[in-house]
Amino acid sequence: MTVKVCKAKTMEETSREAVATAVQRVAGMLQRSDQLDKVEQYRRREARKKASVEARLKAAIQSQLDGVRTGLTQLHSALLDVKDIQSSLADVSKDWRQSINTIENLKDVKDAVVQHSQLAAAVENLKNIFSVPEIVGETQQLIEQAELLQAHRKLMELECSRDDLMYEQYRMDSRNTSDMHLISIYFEDVQGLSDELAKQLWMVLQRSMVTVRRDPTMLVSVVRIIEREEKIDRRMVDRKKQTGFIPPGRPKKWKDKMFEVLEGTVSTRIEGTQAVTREADKMWLVRLLEITRKYVLDDLIVVKNLMVQCFPPHYNTFNRFFRLYHNAVSMRVKELASEDLEANEIVSLLTWVLNTYKSVEMMGHPELCSECDIHQLEPLLPREVVDDLLSKYVKTFTSNITGWLRKALETDKKDWQKDTEPEADQDGYYQTTLPAIVFQMFEQNLQVAAQIDGDFKEKVLKLCLKQMNTFLLRYREEAVSYKEEHLRDRQLPQCYVQYMIAIINNCQTFKESINSLKRKYSQSSEPTDSDAAIERTLNEVAKEGCQFLLDEVFLDLESHLNELLTRKWLTGSHAVDTICVTVEDYFNDFNKIKKPFNQEMTSEALRRVVVEYIKAVMQKRITFKNPDERKEGAERMMKEADQFKFLFRKLAGEDTDWLCGAITAIAEVFKLTDPTLLFLEVSTLVSKYPDIREEHIQALLAVRGDASREMRQMIIGTLSENKVSHSGVTQSIFKDDVVLNLRMCRLLKMNKPL
Repeated sequence: MTVKVCKAKTMEETSREAVATAVQRVAGMLQRSDQLDKVEQYRRREARKKASVEARLKAAIQSQLDGVRTGLTQLHSALLDVKDIQSSLADVSKDWRQSINTIENLKDVKDAVVQHSQLAAAVENLKNIFSVPEIVGETQQLIEQAELLQAHRKLMELECSRDDLMYEQYRMDSRNTSDMHLISIYFEDVQGLSDELAKQLWMVLQRSMVTVRRDPTMLVSVVRIIEREEKIDRRMVDRKKQTGFIPPGRPKKWKDKMFEVLEGTVSTRIEGTQAVTREADKMWLVRLLEITRKYVLDDLIVVKNLMVQCFPPHYNTFNRFFRLYHNAVSMRVKELASEDLEANEIVSLLTWVLNTYKSVEMMGHPELCSECDIHQLEPLLPREVVDDLLSKYVKTFTSNITGWLRKALETDKKDWQKDTEPEADQDGYYQTTLPAIVFQMFEQNLQVAAQIDGDFKEKVLKLCLKQMNTFLLRYREEAVSYKEEHLRDRQLPQCYVQYMIAIINNCQTFKESINSLKRKYSQSSEPTDSDAAIERTLNEVAKEGCQFLLDEVFLDLESHLNELLTRKWLTGSHAVDTICVTVEDYFNDFNKIKKPFNQEMTSEALRRVVVEYIKAVMQKRITFKNPDERKEGAERMMKEADQFKFLFRKLAGEDTDWLCGAITAIAEVFKLTDPTLLFLEVSTLVSKYPDIREEHIQALLAVRGDASREMRQMIIGTLSENKVSHSGVTQSIFKDDVVLNLRMCRLLKMNKPL
């Protein structure tokens, strides 16, 4: 009742929706007055649409009724068929119950059929069964004669007979183990033949590199036998899935065994390359690696050109051997890396592993690279092993190079004590062998490091420079000790000056060699901390060496310098002549000093001579008593200043007027005859040499001897008021460190006889 009410409501709602839709459509058609003329036309069109829809509905309903009618007919037919089948099954069930006894009576027939099948198999193999001992003997003889294919054919016949008999026995009674055992005993020699043949196959494969050169057909025969056995294995495995039976010894898996043998053969060839040991030959590792390289390359070329043809294409023979050799070499170098290698051995191993292995000399050889991509090979050594070896090498290298440098310096120090002059280079400059020895060591180690890779080369170069800086500090200490030893007895060593010159020249050679190493082995042009430290130390060593030589000169000049500006000097001393001759004589040796050190040394020698001369004035060793003495002393000073100018212009080829002019300017103060003009002359001196101080002026006026106390105070006071700053002066000669103060001057004057 509820369903009917719902359906009635649904019909009413549908009718209302239809009416509303129709009203809406009519309203849409008649929106304008001119559309009223087409009402009849609209009506006929809607009537046609209605008739068309009613016709389609009638056709659809008729089709549904026809389908229902057909379905009912088919269901009735199926019902009749089910009844017929039910009746037939009842008849079959009745017949089956009646034939149970008959089936049980046929069991004897079934057993007879199985037995007949066994007997048929036995009859078929009867000839082989009776001739098993004979065939076994023939097969054994063929194996011994290396007629492997024929031996394998007979072996297959024997195995086939045995396997067929066992299979038939298994089919008849799988639980009858006694008969199976009887068959196994009868054919027990067959398994021995199989094992013996396998040994021959593995022997041929183990010598495959030799066999393929001499008799490739033998290797082909081995591969054919293994392929046959693989087919039999597959057939037997498939039959086992169906019947559960598999003959003894199956599957043989000779193909897998073949690859194991080949892998062992490759490993044996790689391991067998070590013919010498470290104890017998220091170059054992280099020889071992070279033999390995040659063996691997030769073997792979043989594989490509000869062995590939002996194996089926699907074996991918070359790539397989390529991987086998790569793995064997990798295992071998890992063993070598784990040994306690020396520094040179580490480099040899890493150079071979990182460079030689993939080069055209080995795996990248033109005959091989067409067959494989060497870039796909995994590294022979893991990165962490390489890093460990490099760290070990750096540690050993650091220790070794420290010892080498110490030994080189000790050897050079022994040369310093020789009675013969050091060797000179092609330009005549003294030198020792120390720079050549040091940089030959650096060069050799950098060449070795460059063979490994660029980053390691840079690391070794930085290490060399760091060690060089430490070495130069020691070199400086030894040079100072050499000078101090000489001062204890200036007669020894006899060639002190010449070897000190060589030490100075070595500094320039070190600089040039370092720059050469950096240009050759460094990709970076940026200066490092080590560069600055080395440059600074070399300059200090050279500067101190020059100072030591000048000290040697002035030790010889000391007595003559002490004669300057004394009564003896005024009366006609030849001190300056002797000074000039001595300096020139020393500088004949100093010409063997390289630039720029020789130029700096000449300039310093002139400065020290002038300073010593001025110091003699400031020490007031003499006081002129009258104008004649002042004139004579001034003229002598001017003459000696000219001597110094001539000498050092000759030695250095430079302008010496400024320094020597200080002596001349002082002489002008002494030469002045009118004391009233003394202030003007002193002012001129001060303007030329702004670093002059009150103590200097007082000393000059004291030596002149005619300046009253009031005049000296006036001159000094006036100059102090008009004092000009000399902070910007780049050169100075009236330094604190070369001039005695007034108090010291007074003490000297008190103790100095006139």
